Amino acid sequence: MRVLFATNPPRSVLRYMVPLAWALRTAGHEVRFAAQPALASEITQAGLTAVPVGHSRDMPKVAERTGVEAERAGLPAPYDAYDTPEKANWDYVRTALAGPGMESVKYGNFPVVAGLVDFARSWEPDLVVWDPLCNAGAIAAAACGAASARLLIGYDVTGGFRELYLRLQAEQPEAERGDALADWLGAYGRKYGFAFSEELVTGHFTVDQFPASLQAETGLDYVRTQFIPYGGASVVPGWLHKPAERPRVALTLGLSATEVYGGYTLSLPDIFAALSELDVEVVATVAESEQDKLGTIPDNTRVVSYVPWQALVPTCSAVIHHAGAATLATTARYPVPQLSLHYHFDQPLLAHKLAEQGAGLEIHTSKATGGAVRDAVARLLSEPRFTERAVALRDEILALPTPNELVGRLEELTTKHRGR
Repeated sequence: MRVLFATNPPRSVLRYMVPLAWALRTAGHEVRFAAQPALASEITQAGLTAVPVGHSRDMPKVAERTGVEAERAGLPAPYDAYDTPEKANWDYVRTALAGPGMESVKYGNFPVVAGLVDFARSWEPDLVVWDPLCNAGAIAAAACGAASARLLIGYDVTGGFRELYLRLQAEQPEAERGDALADWLGAYGRKYGFAFSEELVTGHFTVDQFPASLQAETGLDYVRTQFIPYGGASVVPGWLHKPAERPRVALTLGLSATEVYGGYTLSLPDIFAALSELDVEVVATVAESEQDKLGTIPDNTRVVSYVPWQALVPTCSAVIHHAGAATLATTARYPVPQLSLHYHFDQPLLAHKLAEQGAGLEIHTSKATGGAVRDAVARLLSEPRFTERAVALRDEILALPTPNELVGRLEELTTKHRGR
């Protein structure tokens, strides 16, 4: 069958999708990967066939439009209603969805919709796989009669919010049940010859790369698979071939901190100084643009601009990270306790789920002092229950089908939903 993947920037989102694209390709299916032209080189670097559509729009401009602090404050409107009880009311969600919510959806999708639909209609894929913020993929699937699969790249914020929205909407009088998202998607339906349905929001089915213990609780049906890390082209450094002489603690704050937000929100020098009081070896990935702000590096700390996380984690006794979905999920494949210093979008939700499962601890970035981080790491290293729960999480993940093992199920679902 023919499978079309569709995604919006940033490149980190694309990388969540590459392993499944390769699984389908190695199973003998034709795969194309559509995205804004700026992502074409990232797609081809992954060995996949790129289809540039529309025009490029830089993701850093999103932060510039709304303000860095607003972007970093957690879930943006309207999705913040999902984890803020006082905002989970009809007046707020309707207004927020029609305002900043729709602005955000349109910002990423508008540049590619027409080109994506044109390509889908000419190539005629059987299945379109799209990330949760790329509703253009759902529009293209409906326009050409393909099955539509939403591929999660973390906590299911969009699915959970949509459930909340529909529940609150159903409680309102008929005349007050506005739905800006349905109106926007329905307008494309009228243009391309289909009616609005919830499949345009959540797909015919959802592929989830997270185990149930780390995922949102919704009424949607999920087809689960293992998260397989892919971080782009990388080289394993020679020093990593040698075993650590002391317990190794890895630290990363992810790509978005510098690519989208222009810096970190906590004091790495304070954290390094506090960790130097422990009998550990620290390996920290810090963007080169930020390294001149670190001052004197303690003797037990190695600072590098990048190292493949999936190569570093198995050598560690504990890790510290920002609760980015890919970083957390990669770490969870190994029985390594995690400390999450979370701040942005779904990071607080994922960090809370991880702590609830027992494989780690969480500290909001605003409270992540050097002493707090040191004490949390000391607990992860000294209390056996964290490793025990990390092993349980690893086992839960490995019990899920790999992307290759999932292909047969995707074939069945495509046959079921194609042309509907």
